[in-house]
Amino acid sequence: MTGRLRLGVNIDHVATIRNARGGDHPDPVRAAHIAAEAGADGITAHLREDRRHITDNDIDRLMAEIDLPLNLEMAATEEMLEIALRHRPHAACIVPEKREERTTEGGLDAAGQHNHLAYYVDKLGAANIRVSLFIEPTEQQVAAAVRLGAPVVEFHTGRYAHVEGEERTAELKRIADYAALAAKNGIEPHAGHGLTFDNVIPVAAIPQLAELNIGHFLIGEAIFTGLDASVRRMRKLMDEAR
Repeated sequence: MTGRLRLGVNIDHVATIRNARGGDHPDPVRAAHIAAEAGADGITAHLREDRRHITDNDIDRLMAEIDLPLNLEMAATEEMLEIALRHRPHAACIVPEKREERTTEGGLDAAGQHNHLAYYVDKLGAANIRVSLFIEPTEQQVAAAVRLGAPVVEFHTGRYAHVEGEERTAELKRIADYAALAAKNGIEPHAGHGLTFDNVIPVAAIPQLAELNIGHFLIGEAIFTGLDASVRRMRKLMDEAR
């Protein structure tokens, strides 16, 4: 699967800044346009139950105004399913969601929630929405994704991003091993969470990975360099890794 690695830019935290004081600025849809011009291959947005950042109106506008594929991150709830079926984004990534968390804290327990998730995977797939499961890189979770018939998994790279030395080396190997296992079983592997300029290259070099989804770091770096420069530098590092 080695080839050009796609970059999905998550714009959630542009909306977080906007919502901190209300109004329309900064506009996450404008950020999506800038990311597209800077080399993003897709836009990711997480519509949370409590609408703490992205709102329903943001999703309406992204679908209407952005030419790039939209990856809608969503919890496995009837409310989010109805929204996804109404908008029909290119992809829907099912993620765990807890109201008290600041950000997604880990992967979905696809193995333990098989019966619950099967309904959502089937409904989304029947609507030609490409389903992704945000999971930890483990054999158990990849096997669950295979049983569920999910075409895509996104591996949670948060642990890789926050450990160092031998622990990071071991975590990188784990991501690589289970990306290979996913690909062997006909599932397209993606990765994301906590990736930065300093740690992205080893992950980007994993040949089976087809896409990285990166948001918080790029939006934070944009404060200092601008979003265009932030996305372009990440795009360059990913290309160099391949």
